[in-house]
Amino acid sequence: MGSNSCLNFAITHHCVYLSPSFSPNSKLHNPNPNHNQFLLSRSSFIPIATSSFALHSNHTLSHPRSKKLPLRNAPNFYVAASAKAVPLKVMISGAPASGKGTQCELITQKYGLVHIAAGDLLRVEVAAASENGKRAKEYMEKGELVPDEIVVMMVKERLLQPDSQEKGWLLDGYPRSSSQAAALEDFGIHPDIFILLEVPEDNLVERVVGRRLDPLTGKIYHLKYSPPESEEIASRLTQRFDDTEERVKLRLHTHHQNVEAVLSTYKDITVKAGMTNFSGWLISG
Repeated sequence: MGSNSCLNFAITHHCVYLSPSFSPNSKLHNPNPNHNQFLLSRSSFIPIATSSFALHSNHTLSHPRSKKLPLRNAPNFYVAASAKAVPLKVMISGAPASGKGTQCELITQKYGLVHIAAGDLLRVEVAAASENGKRAKEYMEKGELVPDEIVVMMVKERLLQPDSQEKGWLLDGYPRSSSQAAALEDFGIHPDIFILLEVPEDNLVERVVGRRLDPLTGKIYHLKYSPPESEEIASRLTQRFDDTEERVKLRLHTHHQNVEAVLSTYKDITVKAGMTNFSGWLISG
């Protein structure tokens, strides 16, 4: 692998920023207005204690000149780009209420990647009555899980479509098992980086159990962190049937099992972002 085909992520300072993506109503805030680099986030910024790491790949971010490019969402965070550009390929995994959805949105916007979530893809394929969609629908109508081989084929075909090949992709919440990861590898599908969002279980349970939905507007509230604006709104809020502590812990257990199953496949390119509390992330490479 030549040096001109190396994608390097290097954190040279001890503080970069990511969005906690918890409060749906948070506003953009720059913690350091004197920074010469704009920090990308949709909500309040959180400092990340970091250790230096480098990710080597045979892919680079698109750029016409070979030089280091400062990433706008993180001071002292650089990508080495070469003239021969190949789109970035990212996988991301996070527990329920970890803020994965917002981080996916930010990453997609920042790098212009195609966001692909297996669950959404399954619904699209079924609605379109594609060959894979028809096969999946047969299992769904019987209340059975769709076999891995069908979902993997859907994911593979989506990743090979022109927009994904030209822009790069962000695969959200997939693969979830070692067999799924192995199947993607067999098809020659391998990410440049695997991002794992880690949040303490107590925080996740608190986030989920406190969630409430306004059935009139569809707006999501949290009893502690994003309470309703009035008593009138509060009186009509509802809770999802599976947003109980018992059900949340069961979902978290399943998530942890899934993550452990796939980490061995991507251990050399995994970057873990773990919340130490509600206002801080700790990154380890």
